[in-house]
Amino acid sequence: MSTRGHTANAVREASVAGCCPLYHEAVELVGRRWTGAIVRVLMDGPLRFSEVAQAVPELSDRLLSERMKELEARGMVERTVIPGPPLRVEYQLSRMGTELEPALSELERWANRWLGRRRASRPSASQG
Repeated sequence: MSTRGHTANAVREASVAGCCPLYHEAVELVGRRWTGAIVRVLMDGPLRFSEVAQAVPELSDRLLSERMKELEARGMVERTVIPGPPLRVEYQLSRMGTELEPALSELERWANRWLGRRRASRPSASQG
């Protein structure tokens, strides 16, 4: 077997062997419950805690606080204290967070195209 063929087989075997650990970490980070929604609303610009809570109404304040702390610790969100009175805190995506925008926008387009179609084709409870 040629060296080129051996290299191609090694690359193929490595990709079949398992998921890239960094890809898996990224999917797990963004895919945590409510994290994708929080990042999505912050893509439109800085928001105060209450504004994020209002934009994602099903999310409890406790869980929002937890997720914001996690995102800040991971470097995806920056927290800015604005001197008062009243003292205000704003959250915005860091460079790391904003670089997710193309991927999340494409995921949103995919969801609208495929998941929206599936919902529209399901019979409603009143029809079944």
